[in-house]
Amino acid sequence: HRCPAELRERAVRMVFETIEQRKERYGVVTRVAHQLGIGTESLRGWVRQAEIDGGRRSGVTTADQRRIAELERENRELRRANEILKTDRCGPLRTFQ
Repeated sequence: HRCPAELRERAVRMVFETIEQRKERYGVVTRVAHQLGIGTESLRGWVRQAEIDGGRRSGVTTADQRRIAELERENRELRRANEILKTDRCGPLRTFQ
């Protein structure tokens, strides 16, 4: 199941604040995940994505991921439409040739 956005944002913020306060990263994600009752690897992924989105780490941003998914969906639809047009040999486009 998916956690509410507010919980994800709070958890990520807690990780960043704890790292800032302690000047240490080791064990912070695990500690915060246990405090909030969420999966450690889920939180680790959210933190990683927040770092990418914030320019702290290289990678594909959330906005870019959405755009890529949108373009892939559009590409699939266009390929499907092209296949339909290719197989429609007796359709109205052929009558003008």
